[in-house]
Amino acid sequence: MTSEPTQSPLDIEDVRARVDTSVDEFLAARGAQLAQISPNLNEVTSALQDFMKSGKRIRPIFCWWAWRGCGGANDDSALRAAASLEFIQACALIHDDMMDKSDTRRGQPAVHRRFESLHNTSDWFGSAQAFGEASAILVGDLALAWADQAYYESGLDPERLSRGKPVYDNMRTEVVAGQYLDVLQQAQRSHDRAEILRVAQFKTAKYTIERPLHLGAVWVDAPESTVSALSDFGLPLGVAFQIRDDIMGVFGDPEQTGKPAGDDVREGKYTFLIDYAYAANNPATNALLDRSLGNPDLTAEDVDEVRASIRETGALDRAEQEVEEHLTEALTALDRADLDPQAAGVLAQLAQAAAHRAQ
Repeated sequence: MTSEPTQSPLDIEDVRARVDTSVDEFLAARGAQLAQISPNLNEVTSALQDFMKSGKRIRPIFCWWAWRGCGGANDDSALRAAASLEFIQACALIHDDMMDKSDTRRGQPAVHRRFESLHNTSDWFGSAQAFGEASAILVGDLALAWADQAYYESGLDPERLSRGKPVYDNMRTEVVAGQYLDVLQQAQRSHDRAEILRVAQFKTAKYTIERPLHLGAVWVDAPESTVSALSDFGLPLGVAFQIRDDIMGVFGDPEQTGKPAGDDVREGKYTFLIDYAYAANNPATNALLDRSLGNPDLTAEDVDEVRASIRETGALDRAEQEVEEHLTEALTALDRADLDPQAAGVLAQLAQAAAHRAQ
């Protein structure tokens, strides 16, 4: 089984460092362009540089190792094309933080809070909150526009870029669809487990893992059997990734997550973990969840009470079990993908890291 990695973690860290360099170089060039328009835009460049400097680079790394696994060369142009995915991720996170009214991201002020603070400290006219939100929308939009530019200016062969474009386009459509369904689910407080799975697949699994894998594979014109096996690997792994995210959103260490503990509860996110807790049909727990989900004024003690109640229902144990089951399904599918052994080993490593991060 491919779950035994053939390479060291350095294979992942090397690609992550190269993606960092690609992102930094692209932002420096685009920042110079903005500065020519107006020095007032330097804050926009700085906001994106600060926001993007600490990402895990999950999507480009999955894309890169699919490319390598299907026979792609160790080519900087392919690396730059994969790195363009980071700009889509920046857009998604900036807008997501604003929709969730999150104060922080990666231990730093969320972009809308950063610009809100700029307005306050500059003693400008109007609403600081409105200025922060407007600025975050525009900075996120700019990141999305730059994603296309980074992709097409990567230097990768135009024929390969053209083959990848339908995947690239579908991925962006799917993540927006998934985000809307997530917002809708919060508003409806739907207990429909099929819908929870659909949100996880489109908001996370396809966008984070399956489509980046497809992108690397189609650049090499990999056979359909390989692309299909990568789907069978990426989708369950993406669901495991989302369940882990759900666990971290309630039980995560702020030092690891970069966000206050229990933010998912305050934001009213109806996740796999919350669904498992409700499914236990404990009246006291359900009443506690009813009054806690979506309450932005929960104290640390309130969050601790929710955590304890979720544990008592067995929901946390069930979520951990689901992670392991989806991970096993993914690793089994990876064996069928007929990839280069080195790349298959690294992808297995990545799968373990995605499912078990910050435990």
